[in-house]
Amino acid sequence: MSNVATQTPNQIVDFEKSLDELEQLVSRMEHGDLSLDDSLSSFERGVALYRNCQNALEQAELRVRLLLDPTDPDSAVPFHPETP
Repeated sequence: MSNVATQTPNQIVDFEKSLDELEQLVSRMEHGDLSLDDSLSSFERGVALYRNCQNALEQAELRVRLLLDPTDPDSAVPFHPETP
């Protein structure tokens, strides 16, 4: 089994921290008080955080697929919760 499918609690905590930091960063940037240099640095950091979060979500999706059918993860179908 690939290490992608073995997401640890630390990876989940890292995802949550990255998402929190990204939200705070976006809020500061939206406020408009940053210099151009600070805005560019913040944007670069935001892109890195976004990529980390996206990677974590992809790993979580793969883990779910493997849990549903470890012999054929591509047979998994998207989950659509029932709407009230």
